[in-house]
Amino acid sequence: MDQSFLLMLSNLLHLHNYLDPTTSPSFPPPLSPPPPPMPPPLPQPPSFSLPLPPSSPTSPHILQTKRTPNPPPPPPPPPRKTPSEFSVAAFRALSTEHIWAMEAPLRDAQWRSLYGLSYPVFTTVVEKLKPYITQSQLSLPSDYAVAMVLSRLSHGLSLKTLASRYALEPYLISKITNMVTRLLATKLYPEFIKIPVSRRRLVETTQGFQELTSLPNVCGAIDTTPVKLHKISPDMINGSMYVCKYGFPSVLLQVVADHKKIFWDVCVKAPGGYDDATHFRDSLLYNRLISGDIVWDKAVSVRGQPVRPYIVGDWCFPLLSFLLTPYSYNRTGNPAQNAFDEALMKGRKAVEEAIGLLKGRWKILQDLNVGLNHAPQTIVACCVLHNLCQIAREPEPELWKEPEENGQPPRVLENEKSCYYYGETLRQVLADDLYQRLSSR
Repeated sequence: MDQSFLLMLSNLLHLHNYLDPTTSPSFPPPLSPPPPPMPPPLPQPPSFSLPLPPSSPTSPHILQTKRTPNPPPPPPPPPRKTPSEFSVAAFRALSTEHIWAMEAPLRDAQWRSLYGLSYPVFTTVVEKLKPYITQSQLSLPSDYAVAMVLSRLSHGLSLKTLASRYALEPYLISKITNMVTRLLATKLYPEFIKIPVSRRRLVETTQGFQELTSLPNVCGAIDTTPVKLHKISPDMINGSMYVCKYGFPSVLLQVVADHKKIFWDVCVKAPGGYDDATHFRDSLLYNRLISGDIVWDKAVSVRGQPVRPYIVGDWCFPLLSFLLTPYSYNRTGNPAQNAFDEALMKGRKAVEEAIGLLKGRWKILQDLNVGLNHAPQTIVACCVLHNLCQIAREPEPELWKEPEENGQPPRVLENEKSCYYYGETLRQVLADDLYQRLSSR
């Protein structure tokens, strides 16, 4: 065979294997015309781009050679983290290092804005609760736990907001809140909420009310207020027992205050749908008064009638020997009766303002965002703190305005008839005496 033909056949087979290496060389494909020559491969772009001077030609060597870029400058160090405004470290720094370097008015104003009371009152609360908090083996410092709960009570913060602010789990916030409010409502209640049975305090209270009302021997003013519940189960709402007369779910708070707007009795025992008289009759105070367990010995004589200390309330409460109410809510009686009603309502103003201060200072009571089981102790804890602030003469915040109240006098129960008739006689004697004194001026 011609040598030139064999050489051409060998070249064709080699080219085919180069284009398709999977083809077995033992089965050469049929002969075919040689393919057209392949264009040269395009140069690969460089791994980085570098702008060249416009006057200088592009060098293939520069474009095709991979170069390592200059390492970027190291990032600046992160800013030094400062503790959160509400962290333990920040709280410690404020309360130990800086607090005494500040002027007292500025210091206490800052403390009130954060925790609802001045620094001296705050330290009083901490000192009284610290032994009990220490026994609970809480992992947080006692003063920090108290501060956290006070911030929730004074600002009405939710668990989620407080957990984010203090960088703690919501369940831990709830646990600490329940513990501190329970301690306030049980351990500090007997010390700061007391019935005025001592003669010195009783004289001070009755004299204070007499300056306000011109009525002798008033020792307290009683009123109720619904505390709105933020969350409540649908079945309770449908049952309407928790829906108060103003249309929102609530629990009923009953308080008795003195002339300084300090509570000397607190009761949270009924859903908001209860009326004032029913709630009062279910209270321990009523049972002690109706049974004679509490008898104030300081009696004065008015027109030959002995008058023992008594409480004043509005027309929603029952008229009794120890609780006097107005003749009417719209001053429709005779001149003596209207004068008595006006004087009595001046006394009631003390308890109305006390409730306004309570809800104005502890805003959580404007929309109570705790579980129903913990609602009573939270309310009572705020009442204890209110008394602490009043005793320490803390600045009074803007009053929370209660809705206007109206209603009919409650019916007289069988076991109350003797107290009711005595109360009628007592009220008439006081009305006639007051009217005569006012007319003789």
